[in-house]
Amino acid sequence: MSTCCSTYGGVADRQFDAAKASQELKQYRKKGPGPTTRLLRDGLGKARVVHGSLLDIGSGIGALTFGLLDDGSTEAVAVDASSAYLAVAAAEATRRGHAEDVRFVHGDFVELASQIPRAAVVTLDRVVCCYPLVEPLLTAALEKAERALALSYPRDLWYVRAVIGFDNMRRRTARSSFRAFVHSPALMERLIRGAGFRLSIRRRTWMWSVDTYVRE
Repeated sequence: MSTCCSTYGGVADRQFDAAKASQELKQYRKKGPGPTTRLLRDGLGKARVVHGSLLDIGSGIGALTFGLLDDGSTEAVAVDASSAYLAVAAAEATRRGHAEDVRFVHGDFVELASQIPRAAVVTLDRVVCCYPLVEPLLTAALEKAERALALSYPRDLWYVRAVIGFDNMRRRTARSSFRAFVHSPALMERLIRGAGFRLSIRRRTWMWSVDTYVRE
């Protein structure tokens, strides 16, 4: 990525614009949450940790936030770098009767972390692949997680790298500064385990790994 983490929010705001947010909302209302969102929701349910507060980092249109509120979370903070996605999520929260349950925060979570409260459950659905440096992102997320941390990320396989590399090439041709990343799963697991969490459930699709960790 040609930009550093300090300018990530502006890059993401341009990448995830109103047209993308509207399209994703339409898909969500028609077919429900996507595969990684469903797997994260189900994994947290099986781990029996869905109660109390939620911090959803990179919350997008709110699909995972709403799913976990429906399943037992009592309140949520939803953080996203895209103002367009947050606007859609706020309207959808009202439509679903969750307007009083969610606080929406716009910006780069790493920069905002000191202002965000801790939560029983912290989630990052398809977020680490959008952030250039995984260590500060995960470290900040882990500091907020009291009971569980769940995340989805691209598998480190040749064909996944090829797909993401092709997408990045198209963005470069279109003069977009946004890039996607395949970060080291071993590094991420080391960071998470080092913070006192153990792997509870791991599910995989052809492209994504979906992990639920609970505090030891």
